[in-house]
Amino acid sequence: MEGAKPTDPFGTASAVAGGAAPTEPAAPQGAKPTDAPGTAPTAGAAAGGAGAAAPLRLADFDYVLPPERIAQTPAPRRDEARLLHVDRAGGTLAHRAFGELPALLRPGDLVVLNDTRVLPARLYGEKHATGGRVELLLVRRLDARGPYEERWEAMGRAAKPLRPGMVVVFAGGALAATVEVGAAARTGPGGGGLVQVTLRATAGAAGADVAALMERHGRLPLPPYIARDPDDPRVPELDALDRTRYQTVYAARPGAVAAPTAGLHFTEALLGALAGAGVGLATLTLHVGPGTFRPVRDDDPRAHRLDPERYDVPEATAQAVAAAGRVVAVGTTVARALEASGGRAGAGETDLYILPGHAWRVVGALVTNFHLPCSTLLMLVASLLPGWRAVYEDAVRSGYRFYSYGDAMFIE
Repeated sequence: MEGAKPTDPFGTASAVAGGAAPTEPAAPQGAKPTDAPGTAPTAGAAAGGAGAAAPLRLADFDYVLPPERIAQTPAPRRDEARLLHVDRAGGTLAHRAFGELPALLRPGDLVVLNDTRVLPARLYGEKHATGGRVELLLVRRLDARGPYEERWEAMGRAAKPLRPGMVVVFAGGALAATVEVGAAARTGPGGGGLVQVTLRATAGAAGADVAALMERHGRLPLPPYIARDPDDPRVPELDALDRTRYQTVYAARPGAVAAPTAGLHFTEALLGALAGAGVGLATLTLHVGPGTFRPVRDDDPRAHRLDPERYDVPEATAQAVAAAGRVVAVGTTVARALEASGGRAGAGETDLYILPGHAWRVVGALVTNFHLPCSTLLMLVASLLPGWRAVYEDAVRSGYRFYSYGDAMFIE
């Protein structure tokens, strides 16, 4: 560890009040628990910012990041990533390694992890009729007509728009997608048009079903700031790296199109060390959707809306939250799921949008990576850490690596 460094107070008088989880949480915000997946979210879930005392501007969440600070590959070992420890009450920063996290927690803390698994949902193929190149990012499975035929919403990218009736083939023809609803007015966060397609395993699949073909031929949908050229001769090597390192070691429930990146730094040994130190471990699931890449375009961030995402808080996790001395959320996805559900058990969807002024009810501390300027993830961090800008500037000066494959912060 590098020595603790005094710094200006982080302006956390209100944010520190997050504290431990309440034993009887208030009614969930921006979420509707349900026994049936797909229930529509409640309206007005952006109320996380309703208590803000001053107007918000998008520029309030901007900062300068040199391009070389954007990590393109992960640290050699997961727990060798750096960890910036932010003590809000003491107003100090300390530079550590992520593997030192157990020393920063105390018996009775509960670390909550997101066990979603990233789908290999990016497919590269060509139009059956013309051979034109097509990229599909499968974002949401709509239904399945057995293991060999599934209907998906996808983001399609091609030289010309994808139209109903077009057939796109992948994996040498083993997998085919028929466009049912073409790209019209709606576009995805990366600019590709949103389409609905039916995926079918063909006779050339040698008995493999759609899921097996996706696993074999799909690529993990890395965020756009991680450069991966499909024509790069290193593709097999990089693809193998990403398939391992863009998943958490505890990923169990497939459904995400982006990783819960704060969890990428944990190893089995580190989880064991936490348990050995008397720190509780629990999991929930929030399947990260493509909206995580959607930029905020309104000058007033409160006008932005998040796409609903599916979550599930198991009963055992809810009981652990109620009994915890302090709840430590690993990542913004866990923070949103716990705040949306009030820590209660149940499945549903949430579009909870956490902005400065949010009254934290469950989460008392946060492990998180460094986020993009003007992003909703940074706004969530700012609600816990009003002095985030000074901390980010220190991280830039100190050579921290940013974004998904970068380093992490522990905010307590």
